[in-house]
Amino acid sequence: MGNRKSIAIIVAACILLSFVCGFGGAFAANALDDYMDKKAEIREAQETGDVSIGDNNRIATAVNLAEATGSNLTISEIVALNENAVVEIRTEMIATDSWMMQYVTEGAGSGVIVSKEGYIATNNHVIDGARKIAVRLKNGTEYEATLVGRDSETDIAVLKIDADGLTCAVFGDSDRLVVGELAVAIGNPLGKLGGTATAGIISAKDRQITIDGKDMTLLQTDASINPGNSGGGLFNQNGELIGIVVAKSTGSDVEGLGFAIPINTAEPVIEELIDHGYVKGRPDVGMTFRDFTSITDAFFYGVRNLGIYVDEVYGEEAIEAGFRENDMICYVDDAEIRSANDLTEAFKGCKPGDVREIVILRDGRQMTLSLVIGEKTN
Repeated sequence: MGNRKSIAIIVAACILLSFVCGFGGAFAANALDDYMDKKAEIREAQETGDVSIGDNNRIATAVNLAEATGSNLTISEIVALNENAVVEIRTEMIATDSWMMQYVTEGAGSGVIVSKEGYIATNNHVIDGARKIAVRLKNGTEYEATLVGRDSETDIAVLKIDADGLTCAVFGDSDRLVVGELAVAIGNPLGKLGGTATAGIISAKDRQITIDGKDMTLLQTDASINPGNSGGGLFNQNGELIGIVVAKSTGSDVEGLGFAIPINTAEPVIEELIDHGYVKGRPDVGMTFRDFTSITDAFFYGVRNLGIYVDEVYGEEAIEAGFRENDMICYVDDAEIRSANDLTEAFKGCKPGDVREIVILRDGRQMTLSLVIGEKTN
């Protein structure tokens, strides 16, 4: 009787174990199917162009690959999915030497194809001042590119080429990144090594960095970043674009510090540039200014006092208000202006359509001009 009971317990345990194994195997198989479907979905979206800038450029995923399968795409798979979506950019611009002689200089960077229509995202600093822009695809084909729009505030620019059969990147969600997650950078380091892939991790999120005097909130990665990588793509473990590479920390003793603009920051700017050629709602005072901090500089330009002076008047609103070159800015509303920082603070937070009362000094006489803040269109 005891033996029969033991046998019954063993049989029941075997049945239960078989059920669990069968259920677990089915779950693993389903998870693997989800993984392969996800990979195929990204590839299909890239090849068919069934994506668009905006929400449709993100592939909806019911299950995270790591959670479903315990693994992600390999680095080689991520590169294979995206190497044709990253391009080399070459620029030509006119420079002037100390003898006022002009000459042609060349620059290089990277870009990411974001739509089958030929739109390419890159950094504004890559193409700033360029008179000619060329784009080279992974297969070696080269196209002349047109500038669709650029935004200096976020350092994003959009180019366009007339080409068929393009592979475009699929947008991920940079808000969902976690520190330690795999990150793969693809770009054109040194301007000569197009298609180079480097791998690392997301080292930090929301890193506050000042680049060219602008405060930016960036992703930090230890994937190798070099001059020429600017404008290239940073991809996550699912092969999705999660950042536009923008810079590396400089210095002979600094390595492993690269930065990228989060795609959730870049995407709305890319949309605005494609739709309008500029980012709507950005304020513009319609003037450039010169900060005289030395008597020598002031004397050279023929001004008497140190301070902030109007260098150029280009905006319609500023012209209508009556501003002229070499007007000295004394006050903006009630704020005294003695430095460039004072001027920046005085206009901080203003919006297109706002009015500022500005006291200027012209020919030894103070006067007040009313400036309507315009909208920046380039």
